[in-house]
Amino acid sequence: MERGTLITIEGIDGAGKSTLAAGLGDSLRERGREVTVLREPGGVAASERVRELVKDPQLRIGARAEALLYAAARAQLVEEALLPLLQGDRWVVLDRFVDSSLAYQGAGRQLGIEPVRTINEFATDSLHPVRTLLLSLDPVVGRARAQQRAEPVDRLEQEADPFFDRIAAAYAELARSDPARIRVLDAGQPQEAVLAAALAELRDLF
Repeated sequence: MERGTLITIEGIDGAGKSTLAAGLGDSLRERGREVTVLREPGGVAASERVRELVKDPQLRIGARAEALLYAAARAQLVEEALLPLLQGDRWVVLDRFVDSSLAYQGAGRQLGIEPVRTINEFATDSLHPVRTLLLSLDPVVGRARAQQRAEPVDRLEQEADPFFDRIAAAYAELARSDPARIRVLDAGQPQEAVLAAALAELRDLF
């Protein structure tokens, strides 16, 4: 049985997920919580290897293979890191989780939300976050932000605008369908304001 608290952060590329995850980790520690901040795909050695594959712009990976690779990385993260951490009285802040696959592979790759959900229910052994913070941002703005990073553009970031439009629409629909879990934050605000809004959406869990 999980006793800890799993918080996930979602949104399109460039929305500020990694920045928010780091800020939340620091803020929760200041409030006396034991916190681990992890990312997806990744977080453990095998999943980091998969991350290298799915992001490599030189590789051709089919849509179904991509969905399965993300699910495999997630399965390893759950087994090796998330479940052991959550069995203690810890908070885990996770940069992306199943909702990312629903949006990116289910909608972006047009595989369908429910087939991708089924794959990931199996991969995660039906582990669900207590709260999801969805950073809402215009895909055009997100892409512009992502292109300003020092890192080279990865395989998914090379996709055309309609791909990201489908992802943003899917995220919005996921939030509408599960408002108790998914809380939408305006990612166009300054970082400090986004962090304050995120903490407000977690206040009932403290």
